[in-house]
Amino acid sequence: MDLSLRKALLCLASSAALLTANVGQAAEELKLAHFVSTTHVLNKSIIDPLKEQVESRTNGDLTIKVYPGGELGSGPMEQYVRALQGVADITWGLSGYTSSQFKKSMVVELPGVIPDGTSGYDMLWNAYDSELKGEFPGTKPLALWVSEPNVLIMKDKEIHSPEDLKGLKIRVSGAMTGKLIEAYGATPVQMSAGEIYNSLQTGLIDGVATGASAINDFKLDEVANSYTVGAPLGHIMFYLVMNQKKYDSLSDEQKAAIDASSGRELSKSGEMAWNKLAGETMDRLRADTGSTVVDLTPEQVQAFSAIAEPFVEKSLEEIDGGKAVLDAMLKH
Repeated sequence: MDLSLRKALLCLASSAALLTANVGQAAEELKLAHFVSTTHVLNKSIIDPLKEQVESRTNGDLTIKVYPGGELGSGPMEQYVRALQGVADITWGLSGYTSSQFKKSMVVELPGVIPDGTSGYDMLWNAYDSELKGEFPGTKPLALWVSEPNVLIMKDKEIHSPEDLKGLKIRVSGAMTGKLIEAYGATPVQMSAGEIYNSLQTGLIDGVATGASAINDFKLDEVANSYTVGAPLGHIMFYLVMNQKKYDSLSDEQKAAIDASSGRELSKSGEMAWNKLAGETMDRLRADTGSTVVDLTPEQVQAFSAIAEPFVEKSLEEIDGGKAVLDAMLKH
């Protein structure tokens, strides 16, 4: 082989190897962890859009690998800590599972604070910079949103009034709903969503206060048979957060892709999907002859509201700066 040709080929090979090495160095994979199944509404509404958009916007230089079902740690209540410690780069969780951390953020969970025509995700982002940022140390929120309104999911008991709840054990996801359930006369029992099925089946609890979408996601209609709709029970708040140091370590292009793929729009996708699934679930239950759906009358709702309204006022007073938080949430 001609010496000059050999040198050219060696030079080309060296350049190709260097280019490959540089590409390898530039590519980045983020670990995203959650504790629910791949069929949960979370996936199509939050996880898939984030993954697809980030990877598309970076031409694959930044990818997201999803670890569902607790693969990076099974405890739902440790999700925030996993992001903070870098066990995962991004995690999903419920604020209520660590209620003491999210006292201000969980104002959005109170019954009646989200006006008609207003979204929970907008309220959270409205107040984030001025009031809520301090509750997310060491992380960058990628999405903040709320569930559909909570309903009562019961086994062998119909709830028409607060009196019907007295003495019953009702599962709640966090302290805010727990205090409300207590005001209605029941005993709140906090546990993760994955524990509900067996607890309801075995009688450890009498019912659940959560969104109707959970009936579908956790197959609760296999163990419950009565559903009360219309009582002021508030909502459930969710977060998707990213380790701040990991975000800071990314290139400017990769950060821009994360920013463009997250925030209000991603939050909106989640909230709309939760509400859509809840509506579909209740339609299915109303058509099921084995299920009883109790749609409270205005008079019955008022009996609950007479307890809920002073509860909300008291809660806002007990939360440091609670009324200012709500004002910030409702700003336009």
